[in-house]
Amino acid sequence: MFSLEAETAAAAAAATSPRAPQKKLQRGMSCYLYAENFPDRGSVYVRENGQLYKANQASGGVNNSDPKPRPSRLFSKGFSVELYVNRENDNGRTDHFIFTYTKKGNLRYSAKSLFSLVLSYIADNIHHVDSLVDFPEQIAEKLFYAADARQKFTEPRTGLCALQKFIDAYGSLVLQTLCLKNGYLVISEKLEEIKSFRDLTCLDLSFCKLGDEHELLDHITNRTLSSLTRLFLKDNCLSDAGLRKMTAPVRVMKRGLENLSVLDLSCNPGITRLGLRYLLPFKKLNCLDLSGTCLKDTNAVVCWIQTQIGLAHSEVPLKAFDHNSCKTEGWAEQTILQWEHAVQEAIKPQESLKSRTAAQLFYGKRARTEEPLELEPSENLQFYRPRAEMLNLPVLIGKSEELQKKKKRASAEHEEQRFKSKQLSFSVADWDLLNSY
Repeated sequence: MFSLEAETAAAAAAATSPRAPQKKLQRGMSCYLYAENFPDRGSVYVRENGQLYKANQASGGVNNSDPKPRPSRLFSKGFSVELYVNRENDNGRTDHFIFTYTKKGNLRYSAKSLFSLVLSYIADNIHHVDSLVDFPEQIAEKLFYAADARQKFTEPRTGLCALQKFIDAYGSLVLQTLCLKNGYLVISEKLEEIKSFRDLTCLDLSFCKLGDEHELLDHITNRTLSSLTRLFLKDNCLSDAGLRKMTAPVRVMKRGLENLSVLDLSCNPGITRLGLRYLLPFKKLNCLDLSGTCLKDTNAVVCWIQTQIGLAHSEVPLKAFDHNSCKTEGWAEQTILQWEHAVQEAIKPQESLKSRTAAQLFYGKRARTEEPLELEPSENLQFYRPRAEMLNLPVLIGKSEELQKKKKRASAEHEEQRFKSKQLSFSVADWDLLNSY
């Protein structure tokens, strides 16, 4: 029998013997080292009790010799790694690598450039930027698109602040023309953002039903929109009071819409002949549309506009009012589309409403078919400024036509009198015959 001290010494000697780690390594890694389908990963080194051991796959043992290591391959032979230093459009990705595939189907890692990483970081924290004044326009455009891809301008709290930084620094580059045709819901949701746009040259608010007291009309007359040259207010429930309010800065202080050249006021039945005098301050007005308004005496209106404003009546519709030339242009074009898409998604009918339709069909209620309203075709009241060579001609075209008709009538009467005189005149033979009686 061995004593306790002897057993402990024997166990310690067995643990510290040089063959002990080899036996443990062979027993623990046998299933891993001798797999048939295991790929070649090179040499495997194991450190135990302060000594480095190498697992030799060929002989199946472990030795501490140090031959030349075999080259290890982390990826397969068809794998390629390529550095893209000009890859700047990350589409809102936050990782530092871009994964693509080659033509052979191999995976490729593309590292982002330092410029892209910095641009992404600033775009993520654009609401913390103090100012972008005197910042290069080329880089600011890329920064705007990067922030727009992350939908930083649609956030309810920081969106307006981020957008205002770009507008204060770049003005018309952010947005030059804005088309909000039939966009009354977008105006209601994003009124402050729309009011922040400055240096607009074209604004289309057709079919928005704003009315005379809307806050956006006050913004239109502001000095920040003095660069506005085209304004479309078709079907906005305007009246003479709205025209008086909109033209007050131009009439009183000579500022506001003083550079306006195209004005569309059609389909506003509240505008009468009394409101036309508010259009006199627009000295640069070249095209005017008053179709569908409450102007009864058309001839008198045409004569008044020709004499007071200097615009001629157009017999055919003008291309300036076809609304095809007015499109949203600028850096914020995609931002406006995001706003419209968000509004359309919010007003989509819910699926639960289908049960109501099913209940109506069950109880025999038929859907009410509303017949489309047939609007009476209004007379075309579009006016344009004649060319420079036509300004020397008489302005009243109607009077010139009447003069031409009078000349034709006078010439016809003269011919008729000559014909009658020929019939009433007698020849010498006729006089001889009469004298014979």
